Amino acid sequence: MHHQLEKHYVNRVGWLRAEVLGANDGLLSTTSIVIGVAAANPDRNTIILAALAGMIAGAMSMAAGEYVSVSSQEDTEKADLLREKRELEEMPEVELGELAKIDQRRGVSKETALKVAIELSNHDALAAHVHDELGSNEITQAKPLQAAFASLGSFALGALLPFGVSLFAPIKEMVYFQYGFSIIFLMILGAISAKTGGSKIGIAVLRICLWGTVAMGVTALIGHFFGVTIT
Repeated sequence: MHHQLEKHYVNRVGWLRAEVLGANDGLLSTTSIVIGVAAANPDRNTIILAALAGMIAGAMSMAAGEYVSVSSQEDTEKADLLREKRELEEMPEVELGELAKIDQRRGVSKETALKVAIELSNHDALAAHVHDELGSNEITQAKPLQAAFASLGSFALGALLPFGVSLFAPIKEMVYFQYGFSIIFLMILGAISAKTGGSKIGIAVLRICLWGTVAMGVTALIGHFFGVTIT
């Protein structure tokens, strides 16, 4: 009987984090900008420009930030990899002992742990040490470009909603339309995130709606305050 490998939620952590964070940030930050501007200056051209500027600037910022962050992680991984290579060349016996001790701490007997360490080292010593000592594998491996493009695309996708609403919603009710549509999509986004990550949907939806309301409420108050002050 053919056995398929189990699919675990942790396998999705890399792309899930970047895409969910990007979409949530794109939706929430752009909506907050639009609400703040609409509360201060109810002019459609100004609102549309603010939404477009927020979408472009935010997407580029997210991509750049994610690339720099994940690149730093990649540099650290490469440095550790080079160190392991050097140690394996200079003191293979010590490294073999370290590999065996890792299995011993897991509950394997000393003799069995040494035998496993020898077999793993004969197959691919570096891969064994990278996996067991550093905890690195294909799932956790840093991928800067992938993370950057995922963040850029997801941010832009999330920001399209408030941008679209700014084009068609009535000017006088712009703030309410922005808030209403954003909360609905934040709920959907929270549910998708929870379902994909294996967590409770209710808590995820409540959390994202709560903080989304706070963010949009604060910017609306600021926009209203400055709009009243200017006029």
